[in-house]
Amino acid sequence: MNPLNTIKGTLTAGLVLAIVLAAVLSQHTGVNAMLLARWLHIVAGITWIGLLYYFNFVQVPALADAAADKGGPGGGGITKYVAPRALLWFRWSALVTWLSGAAYLAHVGWLAGAFTFGAIGTAGPYGNAIGYGAWLGTIMLFNVWAIIWPNQQKILGLKPATDEEKVVARRRAFLASRTNALLSIPMLMFMAASSHGLPF
Repeated sequence: MNPLNTIKGTLTAGLVLAIVLAAVLSQHTGVNAMLLARWLHIVAGITWIGLLYYFNFVQVPALADAAADKGGPGGGGITKYVAPRALLWFRWSALVTWLSGAAYLAHVGWLAGAFTFGAIGTAGPYGNAIGYGAWLGTIMLFNVWAIIWPNQQKILGLKPATDEEKVVARRRAFLASRTNALLSIPMLMFMAASSHGLPF
């Protein structure tokens, strides 16, 4: 059976390959909890931000074009088949990103320092950059679970809503998603700065 035939097989094979390569190539240090937490944080973060950019740069403009195209097929296929699946990966990758990032910060002793900008504990070796990134990521996680997902459930018909409620839900979800796209840009800068020696 070819693991590439299913997404589950592909993910499982990728996970096994990553662990085997890490175990073989890191003969001196081995695979440890810190490496796994950081790796999970990066993979989940790429999934989260990748889907955030997909929604903002591809799906929303495509749905607007589909709605404007009176003779076209419309956006029903996207809203029925693509959006619910993308939102499933989107919201859970957001949570895994945040939890694995917090686990990593706790493991290295920077969790309290990052979220208090060094007022309690150690902020990290490169100043407050990790704290700025962590706070931006926390705001973005809140937007995903408290604003985007509840409103998308109404838009997609997963929760009962009147037409007027759907109009309001579309605007709220749109603005929260655009806010996250905006916040992701400095968040990624601070995350990179915190591990590449750029102090803030």
